[in-house]
Amino acid sequence: MEPLISSSQEMKRDVKEEEKKKKKKGALGWIEWFRGWMYVIHEMLFQRIMASHLQNPMPLPPVNDLTCIVTGSTSGIGSEIARQLAESGAHVVMAVRNPKAALDLIQKWQNEWSGKGLPLNIEVMELDLLSLDSVARFAEDYNARMGPLHVLINNAGIFSIGEPQKFSKDGYEEHMQVNHLGPALLSVLLLPSLIRGSPSRIINVNSVMHYIGFVDTEDMNLVSRKRKYTSLVGYASSKLAQVMFSSVLHKRLPAESGINVVCVSPGIVHTNVARDLSKFVQAGYRLIPYFIFTPQEGSRSTLFAATDPQVPEYCELLKTDNWPVCAFLSQECRPTNPSEEAHNVETCYKVWEKTLEMVGLPSDVVERLLEGGQVACRYGAESAD
Repeated sequence: MEPLISSSQEMKRDVKEEEKKKKKKGALGWIEWFRGWMYVIHEMLFQRIMASHLQNPMPLPPVNDLTCIVTGSTSGIGSEIARQLAESGAHVVMAVRNPKAALDLIQKWQNEWSGKGLPLNIEVMELDLLSLDSVARFAEDYNARMGPLHVLINNAGIFSIGEPQKFSKDGYEEHMQVNHLGPALLSVLLLPSLIRGSPSRIINVNSVMHYIGFVDTEDMNLVSRKRKYTSLVGYASSKLAQVMFSSVLHKRLPAESGINVVCVSPGIVHTNVARDLSKFVQAGYRLIPYFIFTPQEGSRSTLFAATDPQVPEYCELLKTDNWPVCAFLSQECRPTNPSEEAHNVETCYKVWEKTLEMVGLPSDVVERLLEGGQVACRYGAESAD
């Protein structure tokens, strides 16, 4: 546990000045914006060197007793996470938009695994994060099993590169809904199952791009035109909102609940996302494959966060120290500080309240669920207070 604890002590020194900056603003200052981009570029250029101590694939501790939900697990790092957890003995629930694609993938994995051990324990449940009704129904169906959930991995996300602004049928900007609102609703509604699985973890696959994000809680849908909309603005804002919401959820969950919240950066992974980025960053992508991670390499930080025994102790240490943000692990599986803006506690609580309002949950939802009560959500099947 020493590496995580020593890293947390170093982080404290980095934010003393940041905590003094709480005044309301309408966008990132140019210094914050510049620092954010420097962090993104630094990670892109040096992530492979910084993560050179990690094995690939990531060796996992015994996980035979774990039940894990992995969203967006039919491609990219999500499929690597689901496959590796299953091959290590976990019961994996693939929560996906396309169940047929997931079933085909499971058959492929089973064939490749044949003769190496017991058949992989994987199942498929349908989940569409572009529909909050689908999210609520998924949680209702899973909770109805009355079984435990040990790890929820909110991996699914979108980055609609270069496309015009789009809104879901629920009326929300698509990046904000898929990357933040949907996972937030899912995490809260699955608390009864996470309590039954305690000690349990909520792992949010975030992004280094949150360092250039800004959340205006009065305009989370990005419709006021105070900022020109681009897919990059939508994506970065949604990822920052996820960190802010996670930090408040982390504080709302008492130590005795045994539920910990962690955000992770997978690093910059080999995907076709460069077209909307600056020419300087696009040039870095042309240096693939040396600088950019493969999906298997990109899955390591999430697998570490989901299974390593040090993580719960580290999360509780942050809670005891009243740290302003939740645990954030870098692509090299080490604690790091999220962005300066993520430390704005006042904005974090505003994001918390606004998010619960947008997904149709009461502000005391966590406390009521921890006490064993029920809550009404305006999405999914109607439930009594």
